[in-house]
Amino acid sequence: MKIGLFTDTFYPEINGVATSCLTLERELTRRGHEVHVFAPKCKGWEENQREGIHYIASAPFVALKDRNFAFPTPITSWEAVKLDFDVVHTNSEFVMGAFGRHVAHSNGSALVHTYHTVWEDYTYYITHGVADEAARKIARKYSQWWCDRFDRVITPTAKTLSLLHKYGVTTPIDVIPSGMDIARFAPERHSAQEIEAARADCGVRPGERVLLNIGRIAREKNLERVMRVFPALHERHPDVRFVIVGEGPQREYLGEMAAQLGVADAVSLPGPKPWEEIDRYYAIGDVFASASRSETQGLTYVEAMASGLCVCAVNDECLDGVIEDGVSGILTQDSDEALLAGLLRAFSDEGRAIAQRAPGYARPFGTEVFAERVEACYLKAIEAKKEK
Repeated sequence: MKIGLFTDTFYPEINGVATSCLTLERELTRRGHEVHVFAPKCKGWEENQREGIHYIASAPFVALKDRNFAFPTPITSWEAVKLDFDVVHTNSEFVMGAFGRHVAHSNGSALVHTYHTVWEDYTYYITHGVADEAARKIARKYSQWWCDRFDRVITPTAKTLSLLHKYGVTTPIDVIPSGMDIARFAPERHSAQEIEAARADCGVRPGERVLLNIGRIAREKNLERVMRVFPALHERHPDVRFVIVGEGPQREYLGEMAAQLGVADAVSLPGPKPWEEIDRYYAIGDVFASASRSETQGLTYVEAMASGLCVCAVNDECLDGVIEDGVSGILTQDSDEALLAGLLRAFSDEGRAIAQRAPGYARPFGTEVFAERVEACYLKAIEAKKEK
């Protein structure tokens, strides 16, 4: 098949959508398909140009300063349309999603969409708390309107499937968890020298254990909660350092929060790291912590498990079938007290035992199964398009 992937974020950016699209592009290409990706230019795009990857002129989006929105030109549109895709797969509900729909309608391609992001959880970037409930209703209605204009829709989890059904979406939906190269995160892949270099790069001192988070540093990730409970954890375990790897609008704020809480000397915010090297940074961790309730799948949880970390997370529907409390990770209720109790479990013998088992529970989320299931979805979309 000739496949067009359209996304508002792609490598070298590091986030769940960008990683999912990169994984899919690589695996579908390996399976013999011709894949073209259309994405906005971003920091570092020049060093990552290659055949089939089309970076489009872009500018920062005011509400999300760490994200760029693309501006497809008529020439870009003509170049995309002439590729005559069998399937157009959009991964955005906005600029690049609309561009992908235009391309598909221009040459009669089947249309598939992955609903990666629950937009009603992100409306505060626009409203700043003013009339936010009205904005959330608009986001729900827009999501329903958007998804019902495709031949098939993909969601990463049953949680998102249920949500779209509540929105009123009638398009057929396939639940397909995003896959990843599990083998690259295997703890034994990294030498002691590599791990030590990554630890030093993150300001980790000899003998320190690491409470880790990797990903976008933004309000919806609720890292404030982890930071709030960290002083109590650090008081019990003075050898633990909190390392937050990534970029985002709350990075500076979390640094200020650490200073106000008196733990700045035990907190590191080293910024984003290259995606090709991100497995090395997982390898420095002992416990991976998250208090987010906005995930549609939470790829970082699986990456952390594959890396041999004990994941401690606030319980959420997206973790059904991913983490079982006390077996493959630690799940807590949505409160500071519960999260602290979970982190104390994670830094105990129980957490060490979970970390040893964790890689085995990550294996079902490999790239091959992901690509096979997406491929099957494409074939169903093509049949649906023919019937129309």
